[in-house]
Amino acid sequence: MTTILMGMALSGCSVGKFDALSAAKGGDDVTGSIATAQPAAVPSDTPTAADLAFARVAASDVLTKGSKDSSQPWENPSTGARGSVTPLASAYSAEGRTCRDFLASYVNGTSESWLHGAACRDQGGRWEIRTLKPWKQS
Repeated sequence: MTTILMGMALSGCSVGKFDALSAAKGGDDVTGSIATAQPAAVPSDTPTAADLAFARVAASDVLTKGSKDSSQPWENPSTGARGSVTPLASAYSAEGRTCRDFLASYVNGTSESWLHGAACRDQGGRWEIRTLKPWKQS
């Protein structure tokens, strides 16, 4: 038995009481060999630039289809954000171009919000997203 205790003392192993309260509060690791996990990122109700890029592509797609009362889903696999884009009204003319307004939903985790956008056809006939910003109810 003395040999075992002597071996433990010489090997650098520490034998001590595990303090659960200290560990729960983020105290020192018992052995120092296991890093504590970082808290997961909390989803935001503010879209990232990448999220907006996915929503813009969906808006362009749904406006190109031109069908009435249609929606186009979108999802950013990197952030988990998703939503859909729905044209709001008939096309109108602005600055000599054909334009349309649309509404996009934005869902990230349990957070939900809406974005309002406007797009106009460019000279090549493609839809150019002119604005896409948080929708404020009036």
